[in-house]
Amino acid sequence: MRTAAMGPEQRAEALAAMAERELDVLVVGGGVVGAGTALDSATRGLSTAIVEARDWASGTSSRSSKLIHGGLRYLEMLDFALVREALKERGLLLERLAPHLVSPVPFLYPLQHKGWERLYAGSGVALYDTMSMARGHGRGLPVHRHLSRRHALRVAPCLKKDALVGALQYYDAQMDDARYVAMLVRTAAAYGALTANRARVTGFLREGERVVGARVQDVEGGGEYEIHAKQVVNATGVWTDDTQAMVGERGQFHVRASKGIHLVVPKDRIHSTTGLILRTEKSVLFVIPWGRHWIVGTTDTDWDLDKAHPAASSADIDYLLEHVNAALAVPLTRDDVEGVYAGLRPLLAGESDATSKLSREHTVAHPVPGLVVVAGGKYTTYRVMAKDAVDAAVHGLDQRVAECVTEEIPLLGAEGYPAMWNARARIAQHAGLHVVRVEHLLGRYGSLTEELVALIAEDPSLGAPLQHADDYLRAEVVYAASHEGARHLDDVLTRRTRISIETFDRGTRSAQEAAELMAPVLGWDKDQIAREVEHYKKRVEAERESQRQPDDLTADAARLGAPDIVPL
Repeated sequence: MRTAAMGPEQRAEALAAMAERELDVLVVGGGVVGAGTALDSATRGLSTAIVEARDWASGTSSRSSKLIHGGLRYLEMLDFALVREALKERGLLLERLAPHLVSPVPFLYPLQHKGWERLYAGSGVALYDTMSMARGHGRGLPVHRHLSRRHALRVAPCLKKDALVGALQYYDAQMDDARYVAMLVRTAAAYGALTANRARVTGFLREGERVVGARVQDVEGGGEYEIHAKQVVNATGVWTDDTQAMVGERGQFHVRASKGIHLVVPKDRIHSTTGLILRTEKSVLFVIPWGRHWIVGTTDTDWDLDKAHPAASSADIDYLLEHVNAALAVPLTRDDVEGVYAGLRPLLAGESDATSKLSREHTVAHPVPGLVVVAGGKYTTYRVMAKDAVDAAVHGLDQRVAECVTEEIPLLGAEGYPAMWNARARIAQHAGLHVVRVEHLLGRYGSLTEELVALIAEDPSLGAPLQHADDYLRAEVVYAASHEGARHLDDVLTRRTRISIETFDRGTRSAQEAAELMAPVLGWDKDQIAREVEHYKKRVEAERESQRQPDDLTADAARLGAPDIVPL
C-alpha cells in the first residue's frame, strides 16, 4: 500500500530539499487546484514542489458546499460543456480515484407548478442523467425519479404540504473538501512531490523577464529559501491578482471573489431522508445531509474585504434561514445553528456585475516566461484545471514530458478500500473498536485506516473518542499532526476534523484535549499548548461576533479582531 507522512520532520526536509537544486515545477497555492497540479506534475515524472502560505485548503477549498456535482443549474444556462466535463469528473472520483472520500447523495427538487414545471425540470434532470452515463462514468448512481406530492412528503416530511405539488429526486455526490485536499497533497508526496504548508511566497525570482523561482519564507521556523524552478504555477485562487502583482503583471484576466456562506444544523432539526434543492429568486439553495448534521447554503454576493477570513454577517444568516424556512413545516431558528462558515469563490470577471452570473469555467495563461497562472473553475473539475496548468508549464520545458495520467491514479486510501469495507467487522474486532467507528475511519482515510489502527494498538487510549466531540477518535488528532501536515490546533479542529462547525461550542471545549494530543508530535511545551488554545478560542469568539454584525463591513472588522498566526 502506497503511503506518505507529512509530519514536522518531513516538512523540514522538504523545504531544505526544495532549495538544493532547480525543480521542474514549483506550485504556489495549496488548495484543491494547486494540490491537483502537484500530483499531475509529479506523476508525469517532473521534479515538483508545492508551497502554501497557511494550511492546506485553508481558503476556498475548505469552505465549499462539499458537493461533487455536474452543476444541474448550469444546464439551465445552456453551459453543456461545463456540465459534461464535471459529470465525467464526478464519475471518475466516485468509481476510481476516490471512492473512499466521495459518496452518492440524493436530492429532492420540489415542484411548485403543475404540468409545465414537471416537464421542464424533468427533461433537464433526464438530460443530466443521460450526459452522465454517456461519459461512461455515471452508472454507479441511481437515475432520477418522479414523485407525487404524497410520496415526496413521505421522503421529506419536513416540507410544508403547500410548498410542492410533486417532486423530482436525483443523485449527485459529496465529500469533505478539506480532507480531500489533504489526501490529494499526500498522494502527490507519495509520488515524489516536495510539500510544505505555512511556507509563504514573498516574491518571485527573475532573470530578466523570465520567472525562475520564488523566495519562500518558513512562517513557522522563520527561515527564508530561494527555490529555483523552470516553471512556476500560480494556483492561488482568490489571491491570484495579489500573487500576480509580485511580478509586476496583472496577468491576462482578473479574478473576483464571490462570498458564499453555509449554516450547519443538527440532523434532528430537519426530518428528511434526502437532501433538498430549493429555488430562490437568484439561484438555488441546498440542504445537504452531512453525517449527524445538515448543511444549508449558499449565498452568492460580491466580496472585496479580507480574503483570508471572509465573514458571515447577521444579514447572511437571516437570508438563508428565511429562504429555507419558506419550504419547511417546522422553521429553523438561530438557536438551531451549530456552525457557520464562509468561503470565497474565485470567479473570472466578465461583463456582468452580478457574481452569480460570472463564469465557473477556468482559464490558464502564461503572462510572462516561466510563470503559468490557473484560475476560475469549480472544485469538481480541479483535475482538468491541473492538467491544463501542467500542459501549459510543459510548453516551457525543453524536454519531452509524458501526458497526464491522473485519470488512472487513485488517491491514497483508495487502493484496497472495497476489501477493507467488506472486512470492517473483522477489523473492528481486531482493533477493539465498534464497527461504526471503523466505518467512520474508512470513510475518512480509506485503506490508510490501517495506520490509525496501528496507532491505537500502540496506545489504546487513542481508541477513545474526544470527550466533547465524540464523532472523532483521539487517534485522529495525533494522526493529523504526524501524517497530515497539521501544524496548529486550528488546522485540526477546523479542517482535519469538522469539530469547529459540528458542535454548538464550535470546538472550544475540545481545544485543550486536542492540543495536548498534538503536543508530543509537534514538540509543544505547556506554554505553547496554552497559546494554541487561547488563539483558537479568540478565533471562535471573533467569528461569533462577526455573525452578530449587520453587514459585511462590520462583520469583517469583527472577524479581524482575532490574531491570525499563533506565536511559537
